[in-house]
Amino acid sequence: MSTEVRTVGDHELRDWMRAMATGFLQEPEISAEEVEARRPGIDLDRTQGAFDAGRCVGTYRSFDQLITVVGGGAVAANAVSNVTVSPTHRRRGLLSRMMENDQASAKERGDVLSTLIAAEYPIYGRYGFGPAAWTTEWEVDVARAGVDPRWAGPDDGGRIDLTDGAEVRKLGPELHERLRAVQHGVVDRTERWWRRSTGEIRVASDAWTEPFYAIHRPAGGDGRIDGLLVYTARNRWEAKRPHCSAKVRGMIAATPAAERALWHFLLSVDWITTVLSGSRAPDDLLPLFLPDPRAARITTHADFLWVRLLDVPRALEGRTYPTAGSLVLDVHDAAGLAGGRFRLDASPDGASCTPTTATADLTLPVGELGALYLGDESAVRLASLGRVTEERAGAAVRADTLLRTSRRAWCPDVF
Repeated sequence: MSTEVRTVGDHELRDWMRAMATGFLQEPEISAEEVEARRPGIDLDRTQGAFDAGRCVGTYRSFDQLITVVGGGAVAANAVSNVTVSPTHRRRGLLSRMMENDQASAKERGDVLSTLIAAEYPIYGRYGFGPAAWTTEWEVDVARAGVDPRWAGPDDGGRIDLTDGAEVRKLGPELHERLRAVQHGVVDRTERWWRRSTGEIRVASDAWTEPFYAIHRPAGGDGRIDGLLVYTARNRWEAKRPHCSAKVRGMIAATPAAERALWHFLLSVDWITTVLSGSRAPDDLLPLFLPDPRAARITTHADFLWVRLLDVPRALEGRTYPTAGSLVLDVHDAAGLAGGRFRLDASPDGASCTPTTATADLTLPVGELGALYLGDESAVRLASLGRVTEERAGAAVRADTLLRTSRRAWCPDVF
């Protein structure tokens, strides 16, 4: 316990960034310019460091976030990021101390849940987080895909134009909000996010490559865009033949038609022989847009967004349900933040969730409820693994009927 865990002062931020870079196996030298560029995006009151003899050896930061839940509503989240412990100080409980401080503060603030993107799977379950949304990446063999290389424009009569980062900063936020209104798992984006992602703010440690920006406008619309594609290209030739690839850095589509048009545009760009999809939803439509779906080969399929409930009643009341039903959940939380027995009465018109002394239908840890919360995981599967206990026969099936969704949760952002 000789290592001190506390919030970080302005004068310690460079040392904190150095410790973070060390933990992520990045170049540890941090310039004053990088500190200055990153400082406006950091709330020091929510930035913790572990200090040993004045040297920072652990890092942790959180910030306010809105996350879309099932049905399109948004709940207040405590987003956790920049978590590291230096290799010299592992297994000393430093992360546990920082996590305990932050989760208690989030609970006191009234945040409904906490979120994070887990670099490693085994760490965060012990803090009550569960994997709530997954990500998939595809590599598309353009020649096999079957898209006509003579493709001359969207089939819906719309149009695609190339643009620049300045216009994306104007048009992108409204389009993202349209996506966030319908896709559970999507998180909000700040003005700073857009400025940094389009290169207006550049951080020295970022390997910035200016991307191409393509926007889709539907026919007969009001001029608003309904699709945005951001990609980079690698120009490589062998024996006078192109072996060029395009890597998608982001795509927002408000309609399937816009999404299809943007994929077909990218697959028809001259010289591109391989398209790397970037992070997409695990049930993304991309393969089915192709005449030969086998041309899209999965290269990554992994857990991505993790959720930790802090207020079970508000969380369950914040989302929608496809049918009427009730469920009594006995939630165990070793940290003492969100445990208890709760009765959920749900219907398509709304839901109530209140503490109860009634006999439980399901008993489960808070982390497993986090995995179920966005509708991506199955209570039946978890019961088969012994991670959820059925106290009444058929309760897991009933939970799936209420909680699961027809489309899977997806979070497009690393934070």
